[in-house]
Order: sequence, then C-alpha cells, then structure tokens
Amino acid sequence: MHPVHTIESNKAANYDRLYPYVPKGRKVVYEAAAKAAGLSLNDFVTRAIEEKIEREGLESPSENEEQDEEPQE
Repeated sequence: MHPVHTIESNKAANYDRLYPYVPKGRKVVYEAAAKAAGLSLNDFVTRAIEEKIEREGLESPSENEEQDEEPQE
C-alpha cells in the first residue's frame, strides 16, 4: 500500500481542486445520476463539463495556449 502522504502528494501535483456549491438537495440527485451511469460523482461532473465545452465549441485557456505555441527548433 502507498503511504497516505504519497497519494496526497500525487493528487496535489496532478490535480486542481474545484469546490462547486449546489442548491440544497441537488447533490443527492447528482450522486444518483452518477451511480446510474456507473461513474463516481467526480467523473460524472468532469465528463458533463467536458461534454458541454465540446458541444458549445468552447476551449479551456490551457488548450488555447498549447495550440498557440510554436514548436521549438
């Protein structure tokens, strides 16, 4: 097993935290929908956001920066 501090260090190095507030009672609805889809709540929310970005033709700033960079020679 990995020590807890190693797991937490990995999360801190590879993920950003997002703390959305939702109307009272909606969390249980979102959890049920995620479970029905066979996903964790985190994966369900992340996929929903990514699908909306793709559907509406939006891009994140980091994706725009990567596309604008010229290759180094």
